[in-house]
Amino acid sequence: MSADAPVALITGSAHRLGAQTATTLHQRGWNVVIHYRSREQQATELVESFNRDRPDSACAIQADLSVTNQIYSLADDAIGCWDRLDALVNNASVFYPHPTESATGEDWDTIMHTNLRAPFFLLQACLPALRENGGSVVNMIDIYSEKPLADHPLYCAGKAGLASLTRSWAKDLAPDVRVNGVSPGAILWPEGDGKMDRDQQQAILDKTPLKRTGEPDDIARTIAFLICDAPFITGQIVSVDGGRSLNM
Repeated sequence: MSADAPVALITGSAHRLGAQTATTLHQRGWNVVIHYRSREQQATELVESFNRDRPDSACAIQADLSVTNQIYSLADDAIGCWDRLDALVNNASVFYPHPTESATGEDWDTIMHTNLRAPFFLLQACLPALRENGGSVVNMIDIYSEKPLADHPLYCAGKAGLASLTRSWAKDLAPDVRVNGVSPGAILWPEGDGKMDRDQQQAILDKTPLKRTGEPDDIARTIAFLICDAPFITGQIVSVDGGRSLNM
């Protein structure tokens, strides 16, 4: 019964890796809360497809993660969907180049608020419910958190901070809540302002031992493993990168 199923909140899950993660957890019997900021149609369509497969097993909530009050409202509404929360996936992220010479205060706020500040305060707001159910948290890190990408200092700093939070939380919240991270390599190429040309993409693949991109399912299955199948794993950040981190 959906009312008795464990519940996961996945931020930024209307498309790309977040949507695949939600799909994978839903297929494993979880109820899912789809968070979105602006992709209402995609979120609605995803929820409708889940609920056709299993009635009352998915809902969508809009929130701008750069606004503190909306973070708290997202947590309250997500927990209120089924009066429980068993997993939080901090997937939402902002990625675009911002060289030091030209980066602005707005760039700082946009990137740091979404990539680092929001996960902190969202977990804080969700913590009582997660503790009640022996919950699990997975943070979406990045291989660039350890070996930075040129002209992305704020993005890399934010992801490095999230990696540090992952390890800190794993110590501070144990034994009630497990906290881990996943660091993708070349899975889906960036969109929008962070888009890479073919030469940039090929340069990355040339440094990837498996010589190809991964699939969204590679990330989603790893997240599902950490949440569902790894009760003795906490404080770990798993690189899912085809070996790219060996050659950076």
